[in-house]
Amino acid sequence: MDGKMLARLGAIVFVAIAITATAIEMTRKEDAPVSPPTRPLQPERDPLREGQRRCQQLGQQAASDVECLRVWAETRDRFLGRPSAPASPAASEGR
Repeated sequence: MDGKMLARLGAIVFVAIAITATAIEMTRKEDAPVSPPTRPLQPERDPLREGQRRCQQLGQQAASDVECLRVWAETRDRFLGRPSAPASPAASEGR
């Protein structure tokens, strides 16, 4: 076989594969598009979020507010995926 004949044969094989792939793709049934999950219009009431808002409104006073310190600790634990801290700081000091 000379070079021209080999090139023609390669082109014919390439075209045959392309036609076969096109025919398979055209006969494939398309799945229905998946719609994104809908969110409820009104989010669930989150007491932690409400506590964060309250502390945000307190401004500098929040640094000395016991409730804000608890809210921040719970927020940090939730973010880091740790179990919630003990209810009172005195419980953890007795170790």
